[in-house]
Amino acid sequence: MALRILYNSQDTACKTPFGVVTPGELCTMTVAIPQSCQTTQVVLVLQRENGTPFREIEFRLERTEAPYEYYRVQFSFQKPGLFFYYFRISTRNEQFRLFKQGEDTNMEAGDLWQLSCVSVRFPVPEEYEGRIFYQIFPDRFHQVGRCDCREKLQPYWVHSDLTDVPVYRPNQWGEVLNNDFYGGNLAGIREKLPYLHDLGVQALYLNPVFMAFSTHRYDTADYSRIDPMLGTDEDFEALCRDAHALDIKIILDGVFSHTGSNSVYFDAEHIFGNGAVSNPQSPYRKWYLFKNYPTEYTSWWNFRTLPSINKLEPTFMDYIFGSDDSIVAKWLRLGADGLRLDVADELPDEFLMNLRRRIRDLNPKAFLVGEVWEDASTKIAYGVRRRYFTEGQLDSVMNYPWRTAILAFARGDEGGEALGQVVMTLAENYPPAVLNANLNLLSSHDVSRAITALVDPTDGDREDLAHRFMTREQLDLGKARFRLASFLQFTLPGCPCVYYGDEAGMTGYRDPFNRKYYPWGREDKDLQAYIRELAQLKSGSEILRRGDVRILAAGEGHFAFRRTWQGKSVTLWCNRSEAPWNAAPAGRCLYGDPKLPPMGCCAMEE
Repeated sequence: MALRILYNSQDTACKTPFGVVTPGELCTMTVAIPQSCQTTQVVLVLQRENGTPFREIEFRLERTEAPYEYYRVQFSFQKPGLFFYYFRISTRNEQFRLFKQGEDTNMEAGDLWQLSCVSVRFPVPEEYEGRIFYQIFPDRFHQVGRCDCREKLQPYWVHSDLTDVPVYRPNQWGEVLNNDFYGGNLAGIREKLPYLHDLGVQALYLNPVFMAFSTHRYDTADYSRIDPMLGTDEDFEALCRDAHALDIKIILDGVFSHTGSNSVYFDAEHIFGNGAVSNPQSPYRKWYLFKNYPTEYTSWWNFRTLPSINKLEPTFMDYIFGSDDSIVAKWLRLGADGLRLDVADELPDEFLMNLRRRIRDLNPKAFLVGEVWEDASTKIAYGVRRRYFTEGQLDSVMNYPWRTAILAFARGDEGGEALGQVVMTLAENYPPAVLNANLNLLSSHDVSRAITALVDPTDGDREDLAHRFMTREQLDLGKARFRLASFLQFTLPGCPCVYYGDEAGMTGYRDPFNRKYYPWGREDKDLQAYIRELAQLKSGSEILRRGDVRILAAGEGHFAFRRTWQGKSVTLWCNRSEAPWNAAPAGRCLYGDPKLPPMGCCAMEE
């Protein structure tokens, strides 16, 4: 059998450091070529992110250990950037290019390897690495008292039965208004802080809280005030104060790609009196992209109620973050610790960089998370390669790639190989601190709840989904799979982000069925205890919060990986197969069952 050329970018025998580099940091690559090739030259060919040539560097023969010759090269980058590379190899008889093929190499066909040189100008705040997040959809969590709703945008109505299914049918005009409320408010979240703290929560990510017409509040009406149904500025300040006393951070949802049509700024309903539509001389008119004023305009995904914003309009940037009394300045001063940016792909580089700089001026430890659904290191949006990490624009992103892979493994759709590939791809492509600060989610307001998705990942129209229910057997199966998925969520690098109610056993298909009211008094206590134990495991181990990751086993329903930090290691084992896994994990058991029965997991300190 012919020997292959050996190079694996994820193997430190072939490339150091593992993953990304920083400006001026030395990168070393080693390629092993069979002696029989009679190699005369090896060249590293680096390309810019757009595919144009950047640099060619010749390897030198370092040593010969039959049957291989080992070629080595060292280099560094002076500036941040995203690069791709392959090798050009000349022998006595031919010249060929060497490409990536999975974890192997291949001649003249395959993929390019990726290498990022990342900025260090805005380091990820250390305290966010491995922090435990909890996402709350404010209207559906908990209500305390009655808020003053006299200025709540009309029309709206409030469910009298908290177990109601959210409205999903259109009205007589074919519109789904999303104006049915349950009354959850900031005082309710504040009252439940002791519960969240006991669960192990260290940060709250709140879906939008600013004044809006809809229940989801992604149609902002006024960035400068809390929605009347949620409370007041004073309620928000009190929530932040009490949360900080428990060392719980507050992260707000920043929706800066669009506003609501019924808003102070656009004012399509002529309620506020000085918006872009109600006043041709409005200071907000330049914020919007009118095709034919005032009736035709660009809107987000063609939803007319969500007019798009010209994000680079100076007056908009000044209003949101530039001025001393900007929106961002106000909420950070009232206690917010950072922002989650809705549809970050639609926020231009200039907007992101200026926002990033501004929030760090206001709070050197302000945390910035982006909603990105793909590998954020190489994301192309609207024809533009994004620079979230190379330019230090974000601390973190929502980790949907791992969600997809974890759920597929827990369902048994694949044996672990795909999960291992996805885990190591992001580990290689993301800066280590970013990887450890990623929001690892299993559910969110945009996708089916995990327990449901783990049993029935299929979709359908809302009328069908509203009448599709899980049997007791399906629910038990979903919860068993959820435990395994949660173990991975908490032990892989990143910040586990629990969607409100998942720990209580909530189920639900996609929006709006994933947004029901929290079942206070009807929780699954065993599941809550399980999440509490995982939170204790995560928060109690600096290795699990900040360590790197290496895959030890991935296949046939088995998945094992090692986390290492400052010379100490924890090995994690998951058995998704139908039989016990006789892996004989060594070390001191920190959590779980070392016998690894079906659906069993354990953490072993070495």
